[in-house]
Amino acid sequence: MFDLLFFVLMAHTAYGDVSYSFPEEMKRGFVIGNIAKDLGLDVNRLSSRKARIDTEGNRKQYCDINLNTGELIVAERIDREGLCGKKASCVINHELVLESPLELHRFILNIEDINDNSPQFTESVVKFEIRESADKGSRYLLDEAHDADIARNSVQSYTLQDNEHFILNVLTRENGRKYGELVLNKELDRELQKEVTLILTAVDGGTPPRSGTVAIHVTVLDANDNAPQSYRAHVQENNKPGSSICSVSATDPDWRQNGTVVYSLLSSDVNGAPVSSCAAPFSKTSHLNSYLQSRNIILW
Repeated sequence: MFDLLFFVLMAHTAYGDVSYSFPEEMKRGFVIGNIAKDLGLDVNRLSSRKARIDTEGNRKQYCDINLNTGELIVAERIDREGLCGKKASCVINHELVLESPLELHRFILNIEDINDNSPQFTESVVKFEIRESADKGSRYLLDEAHDADIARNSVQSYTLQDNEHFILNVLTRENGRKYGELVLNKELDRELQKEVTLILTAVDGGTPPRSGTVAIHVTVLDANDNAPQSYRAHVQENNKPGSSICSVSATDPDWRQNGTVVYSLLSSDVNGAPVSSCAAPFSKTSHLNSYLQSRNIILW
């Protein structure tokens, strides 16, 4: 029994490794290499020795052997990203098994990345609310794009649609991944433009390059940067009480509370007469934004 066990163990001796490198997503039947030639095996005896390919663990058998030629061929679709994710190296271990006598030859498939994925943003639209009083040079962080590919085939640059108000600042993290900042290059004016829509594009370094886009929607918030118009009127000395002095109108293009118009008289004397002898029966607040409001000033 001991002699038989010793023979079986010796029969499972593995020979030196052979390695093959080729791109992912190659079609079934693609020739990886001639393993019989590389291992110095007799091609004519592959069938009689029942040559076959085994994989480690429960993985699919991604390659097979042509018993007539000794060539390794692709047997299943190989998706590098599905197998190895963002790992720098993607290796699949296999064994070539021969019988009579039993031999094991380990070999390695090194799967190379191809540019088969485009950069993608998490959201289809990025929204910002920026007050029109924001200072030039203000910065707003943008989400980075993600690319399932690695190295040069991953995201390499960003571009921002030409516009009047914003420029793009591209930065690189310690891990080499790039991201962008939106920089205010010209002050906003809500009264001229309430919304700004831009397109941000991420580009990878593949050949040809692939790209992905995201829309940036900026809502411009109001600041109280406009004042209603003021008026000066002249009163004739023989004007009777109740007569109209002038008609005033005021508009404020600001929004909501910032655009609220209140009418009142300044505290001053009119030819020595106290201001209490004049009144404006219209000091009620107007809540209609950017709407022409008018009132008559009368002598009290």
